[in-house]
Amino acid sequence: MSRIILLLVFMMAFMAASARDSAMAQDEQTQQADPYQWLEDVGGEKALEWVKARNAVAQKRIEADGGFDKLRTDLLAILDSNERIPFVTKHGEYYYNFWRDRKNERGLWRRTTLSEYQKSAPEWEVLLDLDALGKSEGENWVWKSVSLLRPDYKRALVSLSRGGADAVVVREFDLEQKTFLTDGFSLPEAKGSVSWVDQDHIFISTDFGTGSMTDSGYPRIAKLWKRGTPVSEAKVLYEGKQQDMSVGAMHDDTPGHERNFVSRNLAFYNDELYWLKSPEELIKIDVPNTANKSVVREMLIIELREPWTVASKTFAAGSLLVADFDAYMSGKRDLEVLFEPTESTALSSFGATKNALILNVLEDVKNRIYVLKRTDREGKKVWSKEPLVGAPAFGTVNVTAVDPDESDEYFMTSTDYLNPTTLSMGTLGQAPKELKRLPPFFDSSKFEISQNFATSDDGTKVPYFMVAPKGLELNGEHPTLLYGYGGFEISLQPNYNASVGRAWLSEGGVYVVANIRGGGEYGPRWHQAALKENRLRAYEDFAAVAKDLVARKVTRKERLGVQGGSNGGLLVGNMVTLYPELFAAGVCQVPLLDMKRYNKLLAGASWMAEYGNPDYPEQWAYIRKFSPYQNVQPNVQYPKVLFTTSTRDDRVHPGHARKMMAKMESQGHSVWYYENIEGGHGGAANNKQSAYMQSLAYTFLKQELMK
Repeated sequence: MSRIILLLVFMMAFMAASARDSAMAQDEQTQQADPYQWLEDVGGEKALEWVKARNAVAQKRIEADGGFDKLRTDLLAILDSNERIPFVTKHGEYYYNFWRDRKNERGLWRRTTLSEYQKSAPEWEVLLDLDALGKSEGENWVWKSVSLLRPDYKRALVSLSRGGADAVVVREFDLEQKTFLTDGFSLPEAKGSVSWVDQDHIFISTDFGTGSMTDSGYPRIAKLWKRGTPVSEAKVLYEGKQQDMSVGAMHDDTPGHERNFVSRNLAFYNDELYWLKSPEELIKIDVPNTANKSVVREMLIIELREPWTVASKTFAAGSLLVADFDAYMSGKRDLEVLFEPTESTALSSFGATKNALILNVLEDVKNRIYVLKRTDREGKKVWSKEPLVGAPAFGTVNVTAVDPDESDEYFMTSTDYLNPTTLSMGTLGQAPKELKRLPPFFDSSKFEISQNFATSDDGTKVPYFMVAPKGLELNGEHPTLLYGYGGFEISLQPNYNASVGRAWLSEGGVYVVANIRGGGEYGPRWHQAALKENRLRAYEDFAAVAKDLVARKVTRKERLGVQGGSNGGLLVGNMVTLYPELFAAGVCQVPLLDMKRYNKLLAGASWMAEYGNPDYPEQWAYIRKFSPYQNVQPNVQYPKVLFTTSTRDDRVHPGHARKMMAKMESQGHSVWYYENIEGGHGGAANNKQSAYMQSLAYTFLKQELMK
């Protein structure tokens, strides 16, 4: 028996070594086939010298434009304006806000009371000054998040990033003394999460050392850490697998419904949720992995992404279901439908106040808000549904509870492309009252919004919004910027973008946003229609919108540009390489572009549920079709492109943009490049950097499309 075990161990070791050797050989082959892989060395001296040289070329060319300095000044004034809405979250008696402006470049964490907040110029109590902190500690701190401890909210776990990266340091903060505790909870820089359990315990998921992070670069272990003990002694609650996306633990502090949970994320839209009944007892919530699972007070709420059959009844994908949590965990399967999608509607989001649920529904990409309450009807508890009183009929509307444990009060924001964002406050059943309004940063009276539909290659109707001068003459001469994303079930809805208004619309441009498949505008089906082997549908949709704009004589190829970031940068890359005949210019921001190696770069492995695994030949066969880095050719006339990224982006590797730039440059194409040293995946670490990056993009587009 021992000989068999020894043989099995030898075989497993041989197979593991063979796999390693195969992977190393494949990496060596890739290195040989990819002469620009050295640019993946993010902070390497040679790579950064290359970056600085390209930055200088782009800056010289774009900054020389006569309108650049004025645009940058105007955009910075918008970003720094004290007339912006200071959005808040309520904890106890205070309303908290994080704020950046001209005087506070890195920002202030502050709070006020409701009576003060309702004033046009509230008085704020400053809790933490990041500029002062950064100066005293010699760090370029960027605010990320904060978690406050109930019930007295005297302690907080503050997450700060160096230069805007996703990785953060966590430090315990005393709100009474307004200082970090020298002997409090503290975690070094890493990607991860923290959650208060009580004053002396927190849940942590972080980099615990060798083998503790997943292939995606996120924690695979969740622990319970007791105050005053070394983090090395924290109790392990759950360990995921190396190929998982991430693992985390969280505490629900809802009074009367306190519970602990562990989440194992296998991939995007594929997770397991466990009820941590005790540190030794984990109970999996028996719901499909693809469903979004939420526990709200006594309710288990399930948002389906695929059809689900329970006790011979099938619930449609995109439906929202509710059950009693305790009854469900005891084995009962009494599920009620709160929402079911149609061809034109999808669930955007849901939330809860003390006595109701609020559903946010998209109807052809326009929000409809409904209030659901459970009432007695003929001796039976049933759900009633009514539209939210006072909600706008058009635009993007979002409603969130002010304090879901205490009242039915809510905040409502409403916006569209031309109407500045408003913040209102109300109580369910009563019309909301406006609290704050963003001032107009450009003259929108000359423009109008329209929604149109293009027909994609397979006959699908694809909606898009267009913002253009009133009474637009259809002569094909209008400089037009087409923006898109099309991934991860993210919806693009109308919103007031003062930068677009000042930098593009006011300069004579037409602005178009395409709601292509891959997004969430029509729920899971819209997203799933463009996954993996069907990814090209997203690009076909976008091309259909471009063609429709030309067919309607809004614009022509020479005046049509494209812009997108992250997954939207991949979209731009594919528009450039697959549809070069449609566009004159593109701005490709913090993009994915090398889909052969994306899963080996930073968080890329976590996106394989979206794109596929290029290490499998049968999947690479279809991924290659939408991999711009592999598809760019020397003898094709491509649109002119500006690539932008950030050295501190630890989510989408800057090597994507670097390598694409280098390859296109070597082939003689008209390309420019700018890499911000700070900024993370957002591209900028403060308002000054944001204004500069935006000015580069819009000036470049103006130079190419308005000449």
